[in-house]
This record gives sequence, structure tokens and C-alpha cells, in this order.
Amino acid sequence: MLRSLFGRLSHLFFVPGENPGLLKAQYEVFSRQVPLMYSIVLVNAWALALNFIPVAPAWLTIYLPVGFTLICGARLWGWWRSRGVVPTARMARRALTLTNLFAVALTVTLTGWALALYPYGDPYLQGNIAFFIGISGLGVIICLQQLRSAAFIAAIVINLMFFVYFSLSGIASFASMAGNLLLVSIALLMVVTVQFRHFAGAVQARRKVEAVGRENFRLANLDSLTGLPNRRSFFSHLDEVFAATGTRRLAVGIIDLDGFKPVNDLYGHKLGDTLLVQVGHRLSGLMKQNCHLARLGGDEFALVIADCPPDAELLAFGEKICMALRDPFVLPEATLQLAGTIGFAVYPELAVGAEELYESADYALYQAKRTTRGHSMLFSQSHVKAIQREKQIEQALRQADLEAEIAVYFQPIVDIGSDRTVAFEALARWTSPTLGSVPPGQFIPVAERIGLIGQLTRVLLRKALASAGAWPGEVGLSFNLSTHDISSSESAIALAGIIMASGIDPRRLDFEITETAMMYDFAQAKSAINMLKTMGCGIALDDFGTGYSSLSQLHALPLTKIKIDRSFVTELHKNPASLKIVKSLLALSSDMGLRCVTEGVETEEELAALRQLGGKLVQGYLFSRPISETDATEYLLQDGAAETAARIASGGA
Repeated sequence: MLRSLFGRLSHLFFVPGENPGLLKAQYEVFSRQVPLMYSIVLVNAWALALNFIPVAPAWLTIYLPVGFTLICGARLWGWWRSRGVVPTARMARRALTLTNLFAVALTVTLTGWALALYPYGDPYLQGNIAFFIGISGLGVIICLQQLRSAAFIAAIVINLMFFVYFSLSGIASFASMAGNLLLVSIALLMVVTVQFRHFAGAVQARRKVEAVGRENFRLANLDSLTGLPNRRSFFSHLDEVFAATGTRRLAVGIIDLDGFKPVNDLYGHKLGDTLLVQVGHRLSGLMKQNCHLARLGGDEFALVIADCPPDAELLAFGEKICMALRDPFVLPEATLQLAGTIGFAVYPELAVGAEELYESADYALYQAKRTTRGHSMLFSQSHVKAIQREKQIEQALRQADLEAEIAVYFQPIVDIGSDRTVAFEALARWTSPTLGSVPPGQFIPVAERIGLIGQLTRVLLRKALASAGAWPGEVGLSFNLSTHDISSSESAIALAGIIMASGIDPRRLDFEITETAMMYDFAQAKSAINMLKTMGCGIALDDFGTGYSSLSQLHALPLTKIKIDRSFVTELHKNPASLKIVKSLLALSSDMGLRCVTEGVETEEELAALRQLGGKLVQGYLFSRPISETDATEYLLQDGAAETAARIASGGA
């Protein structure tokens, strides 16, 4: 019991160290009140000293007050110098503990000095001493209210010396003043205790609010699925690092997963989320100390690399990431195969700001997905020129008279069994008044990006159908559709209206789509394709064999034809792997009742290899490059003449 009471009492006179936040708050508030406290003490001390100069010795009225002033000034200067310092809890406790000790020394010295003047004064001057001690003591207590221990020390020292001295003076009025000061001090200490409790509670509440704020900030900058920093955090970190990087190399890399959307379509979003978590873990394990990894959203991740290594090392690091992503992901529900493509950009070589650095990396990613999918690519000077070229193309396209400037060229699709042309693939050609002839590989992606591809498709389809109207009825037309052409029911209805207005039998028309075109909104794309199929149009899956989910799409889509990508045909007769792939694809199409067109045939050796594998429909420069509408008509006439000659020769034999 006594020990507990003693512990509570001792707690009033020491600076506790278990609450770091409270210590720093006490230090902060007290440092602002120090000037006021020392001003009260010094003003009162000099007022008392000046009154006693005529009657008391100089050492009491001048030298000691000067000493007080120097000591208090030194303390005041020390606090002033530390006003901008954010102390640690340990520093704050040490400073506040020193304040406790100084409170003892200051109050003992000042009270003792004032009482030492007492014998030299008359009753009036002696009353000034009592007033000085009382007012100074109360002022010090008030200024020390956030440092409760120092306030208690000051109150006890002043009241003890004052009460004892004046109680023994034999003067009743002074004794009553001492008792009155004691009572007022006790009341004031009670107020100090209550105020300190409120102060401590306010500090605790502020800490909780700050903690909640920090947690909210953390959550606002955290991807809730993978636990990685999110898009907001990524750009904030990029701005910070960019501001501090100076002339040192800084790189941004953007990673896009290849083949993730089909996982969601086939297995559902829950498994897709699990897969993204695994991807995040795998990527995190590859990051070096100077790398900041974040998930931007969907299946896109990004990293900031401070003190970026040379380009060769950066690309090697990118390839290491791509290789890691190609390793199978073994989940309880399934073992999944993915790939990743990375675009890098480096400051200060080809970017002057953080935003431009990110956009350059994004452009490198876009180009990598078009040309070297599954690998890393570094933004280069050639990309700068390509961007400038794209801007020129964009401006020219926006101002173009598509009806006048866009032409349709045709490349024959040949049945090598009968050596007959069975169809033409329609291909876009653009001759700009300002840019001249622009390849479709350049202007079609720009048209897709700026939203002109739908208008371009409609112009091309009308012209292609008009040309096909002059061909023999058994010759078909193959026409390419982009993502935007099948991404809305309005676009599909517009295409249907053009077909019906042309008077061409829809059964002569095949629409070619790519796997990429199906990736963004598979349900809507499938709905649009079903509508075209219902009209009688054929549906061909272009560039078959190059995607990640073509086999699943064979079952999900109402296909009538597949087109084997030209990458498998180049030097087919010399490449055993390509031979096996093409043979398998031909067999697969046959088993599923689909026609199969092999693209990119350029040599007699490739054609011979295809014949041996059982290929029937082919397309490529060996037969003809893309030709104009007039040349296509002449080509058909020659084709018909050759067929007639062959039939006559056969009959003559």
C-alpha cells in the first residue's frame, strides 16, 4: 500500500519515458512557453532588485540579478536554438529531465535570494518580497503546466521556503499570506493535474488519428490483391525518385502479361486473382534493392529502377523477368502457362520528365507486344522517330477524305489442288496528299488508336464488295475486322447493313478476326460474330497458332476457317519444327471440319512442302502480291483462261 502510494507520488516528480509521443508533445509545447516563463522571472526579479538598491548590498541587488539574467539567458538561447529541431523521444526526455533539475535550482535560488533581501527592507519592501515570490511562483507553475513534474517541484520548493520563513517571522499578516499562497498553489496544482490529463489525452487522440491517417494512406497506396504498391503509389514514388535522381540514370519498366485474359475467361476471375497474386510474388523475388515494383491494375505491373545499369544489363534483367514468367504457375485448380512482355525507358537519354519517361516505356511495351511478344524492349531513337511519324499520320488521317484517298488491293487465295483462285483477301492502301503512300502497318494502328478504324472499315468494305460484284459468283472475298469493328452491336449492325446494300451473297464473304480482337470483350465480340455468321458469312481466325488461347477459341467461336500464320511457313521445307506445327494444324482443321488457308507462301519449295503435308488453300507472293481492283479482274480472266486451256488439253488427251 505504502509502496503503491510512494510510486504514485514519485511519478509526479519524474518525467516518465513509456509514452514517446507524449514526451515529444511536452517538449514541443514547453519550448514555446520557455520565453514567457523566463520573461516573468527576470522582469519580477529586476523590479524587486531595483526597489532594494538603495538599502541592500550591491551583491544582492546587482551582481546576483545579473547572474540570474545570464543563466536564464543561456537557457533561453539553448531552447531558442532547438526550436526547429524535431527531437526523438530520448532527446525530449533528457531535455525535460534537465528542466526538472533546473526548476529546483531556479526556484531555490530565486526564493532564497528574495528572502535574503527581507532583513534590509521596511514593511513596504518586505511586502514586495512576498508579492514577488507569490506572483513569480504562480507564473512559473502556469508556464510549466504541460510539464507536470516541474510544476510540482517549483510549487513545493517555493511554498515550502515561503511558508516556513514567513510563519517563523512572527508577523501575522505575512504568515496568512504564506498560508494563502499555499492554498492557491494547491488549487493551481489540481488544475495543472487536470489540464495535464486532458493534454495527455489529446496527445493520445492525436496519435490515434495520425495512426489512422497513416493506415489510410498505406491502404490508399496499396494494391489490396497482391499487397504490392498500387498505381497511385507507383507514380508518387516515380516523381520522388525522379526529383532526387539528378543526372543519374533512372529506368521505368512496364510489364504486361500475355495470355492472362483467357485464364479469366476459361477459369473465372477468382482463379485469375490467385494467379495475379502468384505473379506478384514471383516478380517480387526478382527485384533488386534499387527496384520499386507496383501493380498498375489488371494484368499490368511496373517498376522503377534507380541508378539504372547499362542498357545491355537492363535488357538482360528484363529477359530474366520474362523467362521467370514463362515458368508454369502450379495452382490447386490448374497448372497455367503465361508469358510477359516488358517495355523499358531510361532517363536522361530519351526523356526529360517523369511522365514522359513512363509514356516512353509504355510505347516500348506496345511495340514489343506487336513485334517481340514475350521479351523486353528498350525505348530507342527509332521509337522517337516512329512517334513523330505516327503524329504526322494521325494529323493526316484526321483530315483525310477516306473515300477518295483509301483504295482496296486484293491478294488471291489459291486452291493448289485445282490451281484456281477461290477468293481474294481485301487489303487497305492509303495514298495521302501530304505523306504519299503510307503502309497499312503504320496507318491502321493509328486509326484504331484515334477511333477512326470503324469509319475506315466501312469505306473499305463498301469498296471491296463493289469490286467483288464484278467477279464470278464462285470467287469469294476475305475481309479483315479489327477489335473495334466487333466490340459493339452498333458496329456489327453497320457492317450487316453494308453487306445487304451491296447485293452480294453473304456466303461469298469471309470475315477474318485475330485472337487479339477477341481479348477485350469476348462476349460482345462473339455476339457480333454470331450475327454475321447467321447472315451466311464465313468466320476465319487469322494468324492462327501465334496466340495463347487459339485452341479454346476454336471451340467457343462459330469458325468456318483458320489461317496459319506466315511465321510457320518461311523455309518450311528446312525447318522440322515448322513442318510438325503446320502438319498438326492442317490435321486439326480437317478433324474439326474447318477450311485452312496457309499464308506467306513465297517459294516453290515451301509450296511443295505444303502439298506433301496435304495443304489445299494457300496465299502468298509466290502467286501474287496484292493487286489493284483492275488487276484483280485481269488476274481472274487469266486464271479462267488457264483453267479453260487445261480443261481443253485434258479433253484432247
